[in-house]
Amino acid sequence: MLSEVLLVSAPGKVILHGEHAVVHGKVALAVALNLRTYLRLQPHSSGKVGLNLPNIGIKRAWDVARLQLLDTNFLEQGDITPEKVEKLKEVAGFPEDCGNHEHLAVLAFLYLYLSICRKQSALPSLDITVWSELPTSAGLGSSAAYSTCLAAALLTLCEEIPNPLKDGEATSRWTSEDLELINKWAFQGERVIHGNPSGVDNAVSTWGGALRYQQGKISSLKRPPVLKILLTNTKVPRSTKALVLGVRNRLLKFPEIVAPLLTSIDAISLECERVLREMVAATPAPEHYLVLEELIDMNQHHLNALGVGHSSLDQLCQVTMARGLHSKLTGAGGGGCGITLLRPDLEGPEVEATKQALISCGFDCWETSIGAPGISIHSAASLDAPTRQALEGL
Repeated sequence: MLSEVLLVSAPGKVILHGEHAVVHGKVALAVALNLRTYLRLQPHSSGKVGLNLPNIGIKRAWDVARLQLLDTNFLEQGDITPEKVEKLKEVAGFPEDCGNHEHLAVLAFLYLYLSICRKQSALPSLDITVWSELPTSAGLGSSAAYSTCLAAALLTLCEEIPNPLKDGEATSRWTSEDLELINKWAFQGERVIHGNPSGVDNAVSTWGGALRYQQGKISSLKRPPVLKILLTNTKVPRSTKALVLGVRNRLLKFPEIVAPLLTSIDAISLECERVLREMVAATPAPEHYLVLEELIDMNQHHLNALGVGHSSLDQLCQVTMARGLHSKLTGAGGGGCGITLLRPDLEGPEVEATKQALISCGFDCWETSIGAPGISIHSAASLDAPTRQALEGL
C-alpha cells in the first residue's frame, strides 16, 4: 500500500447537444468542463478514516478497527440495491430516513472505501478531503467527478493500479486499461448517489474530452478541440424528471411536430461532431466557429419548442446575443445552466463585460473551457495556492 499523499482531479461535464432527444434514442454529445473537483488523500497510522467535504460542510471520521469488524460480504453481491444502501447508512451511523444529497456523498465514499480496500490485509487509516470548483445540483456532473476522484485515489493507494506520476512531473494520467477500472468503480459510486445513472457523467469525468452517447453506447471522440465558453448558472431550480415527462407528453400529443424536432436535434449533434473532427484534423478556422454558433442557435430554438426553455435562459441568450455571442441551455433546461461559445478572436475586456452583464442579472458566471482532460494525478507544486489551501483545510 502506498504511503505518500495523492492529489487527483476530475472534470465536470456539460451536454453540448442532444439533451432530451437522447431520452428518445438520439445522439447526445457530452463534453468535459474545465471546472474540476480535487481530492487529497493522506495515509497515516491514527487508526481513523476521515472524510472532509468543505463545499457541503461535512466532516466525518470512523474507527478503522470498528469498520474492520463489519461483515462486508454484502458489498460483493452484484448490483447496488436499496438494501445495500440501508446497510451503508447503518455503517455511517445515519438515521434510516435520511436521503439527502450530502448524506449520499458520504455513503458513496464508504461504499468505495470498503469495496476497494477490503482486499488489503487491514483497512487503511487515511484522511480524504474533496474540494470542488463545480456547483452541486446544477446538472454539471459534480457527483460523478467526486466518485471518479475517490475511485482513482483509492485504487492507486491500494496498488490496484500504478501511480502514473513520475518524479519531476506536474501532472499525469493513467493508461486506458486503468481508466476502464476507475470508470467501473466511479459508476458504482454514482449508483449509490443516483440509483440508476446513465454512466455518461462518470465516463466524461474519467476520459475527459468529448463523448458521444446513444441508447446506452458511449464512445470517445478522438482529441476534440478545447473550446472556450462562458458557463452561466441561472440558479433557477428545476425538476429534470418533470421536464423529461413534459417532452414525452408533448411528443404523444403532437407526434408529427415533435418527432421531427427530435430528429433535427439528432442531426445537429451529428453535424457538431463532424465539425469538431474537422477542427482536429485541420487548423480550426473562423468558419468552424460560425457553424458551431449556428448549431447552438438552432438547438436552443428547438429546445424552446420542446417546452424546456425558461425566461431566465431567454434573458441569458438576449444578453449574449446583444454582444454577438451565441448561447443555449445545457442539461434539462427549465432554468439551470447555459453555455456561451467564446470565439478565439474575442478580446478579454469583451468577455469580462459579458460576464459582468450576466452577473448583474443575478446569475453565476464562469469563464472556462470544454474538452478538458479527464481524471488526472498531480504534484503538489502543480496546484494553485487556493486549491492547495482548500485541500489542506486552511
